[in-house]
Amino acid sequence: MTLEIVEFPESTHTAEEAARAVDAELGQIVKSLVFVAPRDDGALQPIIVLVSGSDRVDPARLAAVTGLPGIRRATAREAHDLTGFSIGGIPPFGHSSPIPVIMDARLSLHETIWAAAGTANAVFASSPVVLRSLANASVAPVAEDPVRTEPTVEQER
Repeated sequence: MTLEIVEFPESTHTAEEAARAVDAELGQIVKSLVFVAPRDDGALQPIIVLVSGSDRVDPARLAAVTGLPGIRRATAREAHDLTGFSIGGIPPFGHSSPIPVIMDARLSLHETIWAAAGTANAVFASSPVVLRSLANASVAPVAEDPVRTEPTVEQER
């Protein structure tokens, strides 16, 4: 498998910046977010969550999927120490040690998605199927429900 890494003179640190740089929808950008949960031995169990740039992770859903109580977002220092990369450039795979990866199911809605390639100005394109395979990710619904813009039946009454 060969991935073409694209580097930009401008930052692709945020999902919005990445979407502008690659001329894609915000939903096509993969956010690689680091979460941690306390282990019995006092260490932290890291989890990488891949979610669409237009979505947010629901911590309760993530806790239910992982079975890890006390799960929370990692600090910037923890994320770097656990992955070997800084926030804004954390790739979905290739971390300094093996980390379980969970990929939100809504990333499959796009034919092409773009993920960070290790720095705050480098990305690569992939299909969701290929990214899932490369990251050895489990797929689960961990994003918050999208905000409805149309009124529900109850709201119309």
